[in-house]
Amino acid sequence: MGEVRVTHLSALRHPAVVAALVFAALTALWSQLGSPISLITQIAIYTLYGAGVNLLVGYTGLVPFGASVFFGCASYAAAFFILGRYGNDLVSLLFATAFSAVLALAIGAIILRRKGLYFSLLTLAFSQIAFEIAFKWTAVTGGENGLQSVHRTSFTSAWSFHIFVVAVTVACIWLLWRIAHSPFGRVLQAIRDNEQRASSLGYDVHRFRHSALILTGTFVGLGGALLTLMLEGVYANNLSWQHAGDSLLMTVLGGVHHALGPLWGAIAFILLEDRLSAITENWWLVFAPILMLFALTSPEGMQGLWQRLLGRQRWTLVRPDIPPRPAVIAPFASSAAGFERGKLLLQTLRLSKNFGSLVTAKSIDLEVRCGVLHSIIGPNGAGKTTFFNMLSGALKPSGGRIVFDGTEVTQLPMHARARLGIGRSFQILSVFPNLTVFENVRVAVQAQRKGSGRLLTDAYALDAINARTWSILDAVGLADVAAEQCVNLPHGAKRLLEIGITLAIDSKLLLLDEPLAGLAEADRVIVADLIKKLAQTHGVLLIEHDIDRVLAISDRISVLHQGRMIADGKPSEVAANPDVIAAYLGAAKDGAQAPPAAIERIAHARAAVLLEANRVSAGYGGSTVLESVDLTVHAGEAVALLGRNGVGKTTLLRSLCGTLTISNGDIVFEGRPIARLKPYEINRLGISLVPEGRRLFPNLTVTENLQLAARPGGLALNAVFELFPRLRERRSAKAESLSGGERQMVAIARALMVPSRLILLDEPFEGLAPAVVKEVMDALIKLRGEVAMVIVEHHAELVLPIVDRAYVLVNGQIAFSGDATILERDHELQARLLGVVQTEAAQARGAA
Repeated sequence: MGEVRVTHLSALRHPAVVAALVFAALTALWSQLGSPISLITQIAIYTLYGAGVNLLVGYTGLVPFGASVFFGCASYAAAFFILGRYGNDLVSLLFATAFSAVLALAIGAIILRRKGLYFSLLTLAFSQIAFEIAFKWTAVTGGENGLQSVHRTSFTSAWSFHIFVVAVTVACIWLLWRIAHSPFGRVLQAIRDNEQRASSLGYDVHRFRHSALILTGTFVGLGGALLTLMLEGVYANNLSWQHAGDSLLMTVLGGVHHALGPLWGAIAFILLEDRLSAITENWWLVFAPILMLFALTSPEGMQGLWQRLLGRQRWTLVRPDIPPRPAVIAPFASSAAGFERGKLLLQTLRLSKNFGSLVTAKSIDLEVRCGVLHSIIGPNGAGKTTFFNMLSGALKPSGGRIVFDGTEVTQLPMHARARLGIGRSFQILSVFPNLTVFENVRVAVQAQRKGSGRLLTDAYALDAINARTWSILDAVGLADVAAEQCVNLPHGAKRLLEIGITLAIDSKLLLLDEPLAGLAEADRVIVADLIKKLAQTHGVLLIEHDIDRVLAISDRISVLHQGRMIADGKPSEVAANPDVIAAYLGAAKDGAQAPPAAIERIAHARAAVLLEANRVSAGYGGSTVLESVDLTVHAGEAVALLGRNGVGKTTLLRSLCGTLTISNGDIVFEGRPIARLKPYEINRLGISLVPEGRRLFPNLTVTENLQLAARPGGLALNAVFELFPRLRERRSAKAESLSGGERQMVAIARALMVPSRLILLDEPFEGLAPAVVKEVMDALIKLRGEVAMVIVEHHAELVLPIVDRAYVLVNGQIAFSGDATILERDHELQARLLGVVQTEAAQARGAA
């Protein structure tokens, strides 16, 4: 058994202790130099200012350009309180802090309707509004001269006030560190890493962000009030746009992903400003290049640079430890209440979804029962993930109803459905990459318990939650790597972790979206076995492209095609359904082309090798999609690349054209290695991609789209119009007004406008009417021999008659390569490699 790394933070490394020692050292140094202590007091105040801002930036992922609205307004609030003789200076600090918190509550209700850049700009806008009021309302705010004679009564000397400010700042750093380790703080970090995943666990993301903004307003407001007492006055310049970003600048300079980043940034910023401004009025001309240097060489700021010099880089927003592993881990048991095998758990009634005129789901009726492994399959674009998104609340249906465990949930948001017991995994891995494996699961377990919003409780002191977390990690086989940061895990382990996260919220229904995608065979077996076990105690709705395995492990299968349910029943019934076979293998189309003459195929096979891929492996985010793939294309040859959805066809095309960097192997085009070239360099050598989805420029006409791609040596416009006569009639129409078939014609024609030797076509017939398919196919037949082609298509019967050779991918590896005629005539081989068939091997593997 591997050993779980558990470390503990020594008292001397606690951020509050480090800050106290640094301030003591600075104080002693300034005392020896005989310099005014107010400069170190200012550093302490701005450290507090930056620490409050870093609660948003580092822990939550929100970037406020104008946090100065809280700093400046609290400064005025403290001044008004003292000048109005409502109380002494200490009471004014409490009043100003409370005022800033209420201001954050009000402002947050407005600006948190937006996120990203818009949130940042809205904070800046509020700060500028406050500046205009403070600067121009002279009768109340003193205008340009500000408010003066705001005397301190509790601290008559600069030294006594300095000690007080340092003590307050150190206490606030301790408090912020405690909040960061509380259940509330851990949720903030999960939201920073993956907002959608946090919502899918049952967290109200908006509420947590609003609470974080209020906390930021509280700490920043306290800093602003302290500045008023230090200056014994208040001025509008702290609200102006020139100073609105000071705190953010200091935080980034020190290290935005480090708890003490604001401390180092405040020291550097204020000391440099003090020294440089004494030398020149244009001190920013010196300071700006220093900032640029840090931005370019050390994105993690000063602390990140120091870590790099020491050879150990990690975020220090929280301590690196996890709770100790129990001597005996309790076995995982589903805590879903009221489990009853066969009980109706989920029902959809005429569920529909459309995006404008595009219908992706049409009147889907489905029932999911407890203890049943229910799979959904269907060709690419069938609407499977759209259906999942409607069930989980990521998308609102256009029509129909969703009833879960007797409760209608059609209009409920994602986090509310998660709390009812609908858990899901995602097609694209959705975990919290900057948290440990343990914390990924722990924050999910916490979601269903009371107290997830506690501010001061140590999250790791909640024994019941920790024990549940260890049980889940052990169930998915990740207990030995619990202390690892998620980003360092291999793809298979991340898939297991995602299932563990989904389990952690005590779901009654598990929505698993392609959990086997990108896994090696050994990992597929592990995950498939885990899914089978989960189906014994949960309702499981599974989307998966590994048809053989789905047929082997499922109790029930539903088939979607073009947004409609075309079959539903036992695996053996679905596999034999003619409509399902047609959806996967396709049906004979009118106007099917006769095979190219044998002599022509022989000529192409004897032509010079144009492109050769040797043992190519590639994938995404650490996953392996392609594994040791070999492919050869001769000059003028047409090659079909076939396979079920998700096996790596598009990945191989992207590897050949350079938009995806391969992890192993080499690719040679006309004798030249191209695997490390940029996509535009590969295109200029003569390889063009016709992507799935066409990807035209919608606001340009047909002619303009083609002219943008034109280069000397490519086809002329007239030649393109001869190849696609319909485009001549539509040459002045904008691309956005074209039909799907016309767009496909433009996409192919665009690839011919450059001097291409090889064209890669990704699903050229997808979504086209039979008559349009014939037009496109006729054009491709005319191109045979003139230009080499690799055609990806999931309807084998469409493409096999017009190509010379074929390759079939199964789970990222070549399962067939050879003469297209052989595959075209061998219907049993087609069914085994491409269709919905439950082979004895698949049954045996599923039973293993």
